[in-house]
Amino acid sequence: MATPNDRRYTDQHEWALVQGTDDAATVVRVGITDHAQDALGDIVFVQLPAVGDEVTPGTPIGEVESTKSVSDVYAPLAGTVSAVNEALADAPETINADPYGEGWLVEIRVSGDDGDPTSGLLDADAYQALVDAS
Repeated sequence: MATPNDRRYTDQHEWALVQGTDDAATVVRVGITDHAQDALGDIVFVQLPAVGDEVTPGTPIGEVESTKSVSDVYAPLAGTVSAVNEALADAPETINADPYGEGWLVEIRVSGDDGDPTSGLLDADAYQALVDAS
């Protein structure tokens, strides 16, 4: 699968996609990359934070469990969890089938930033270069 150009990435294999603004905050949807889900194998369980949880960049916000291992999911940005993908409780394999769409994990409200809060993350080309080098 190609690395979509419409979002930003972390070196821990999360993606972040700006959804829009909500009461002077930017809402950013977060998930794991196709590379990450492929490396994990068949995903069987997902643990996500609660709506309202405060998150800070680089800290674990959940876990993805596969038939191979358990991996932490890290916050790409600071903010407040405004939504979680409840559908993953019953269908965690959605992450394998559609990591950049229906397999999203959480949405984070990022306050006080007039610009794009994801601008400090890797663009698609830089992320793909990171993956290719590993």
